[in-house]
Amino acid sequence: MVSVKTKNVVAKSSGPKNHFKKYWPYYVMMLPGIIYLIMFKYVPMMGSVIAFKDYSAYKGIWESAWCGLENFKKLFMYPDFYKILRNTIVLGLLKTVLTFPIPVILALMLNELRNAKVKKGIQTIICIPYFVSWVVVGGLVFDIFGVGGLFNNVREFFGMDTLLVMQKEIWFRPIYVLSTIWKESGWGTVVYLATISSIDPSLYESAAIDGASRFQKMRYITFPLLIPTVLTLFLLNIGSFLTLGFDQVYNLYTPMTYAVADIFDTYVFRVGIQQAQYSFATAVGLFQSVVGLIMVVTFNKIANKVSEDGGLW
Repeated sequence: MVSVKTKNVVAKSSGPKNHFKKYWPYYVMMLPGIIYLIMFKYVPMMGSVIAFKDYSAYKGIWESAWCGLENFKKLFMYPDFYKILRNTIVLGLLKTVLTFPIPVILALMLNELRNAKVKKGIQTIICIPYFVSWVVVGGLVFDIFGVGGLFNNVREFFGMDTLLVMQKEIWFRPIYVLSTIWKESGWGTVVYLATISSIDPSLYESAAIDGASRFQKMRYITFPLLIPTVLTLFLLNIGSFLTLGFDQVYNLYTPMTYAVADIFDTYVFRVGIQQAQYSFATAVGLFQSVVGLIMVVTFNKIANKVSEDGGLW
């Protein structure tokens, strides 16, 4: 029978103060990330109020006059709103459907390589583009598909005419998808390979004893145990479904491809920064955030039904 004194000692040793004293280095490591989230994620949310105001830089946020939902009415009545919404949804779907599965496939393929040097070499090669700026990538794409680029040189070699790829609407979306795969897929494999490396090796040993092939191990062990991580990253990506990223599109599109390439991010840049319509641009950003929140909540419920560990909460 445990004495009262022993219970008190256990309670004291497991109290918040003792817990903090024991794990204080981890809290210190978390501090920069917490400060970053507060300063750059939560504090700027206070500025969202200008979406409901006729913002004036001279008067400031709090002194500017309220205008209610006028900025949102202006957004929905804007002639090009539905074109921009369509472009954003189409590119978002392409990015989700065509590019999101690529890191999973690459991770499964790399995991099957038995030569460690080859495996590390391939992983390094496919991860390098992630650290290249979209400005550089955009320049490379224009050089490759330009008039004197590799693409047209090959066409001329086979007797075909020069093709102005970057000025054609039909080519923008394929180039957008391919450039996304080339630049970002390698980095995504790092997360999935880390998850695969944490799988209990005894599961593979048991499967080998039962006569399972390498493909069967991947199908019935690796992939099912990878699904919770896949769902988690999918939910994190789906929250930014309408926020595709300004850098990529801005560095790839041209005035001739605005009809299929103009998205909310580039539109906010032109209206909010170049035309100084800050209230209207904030209303557009708030619209994107609300849609992203709704999609995260919806898909989180679906993920919880698909897998017990699949949802974020």
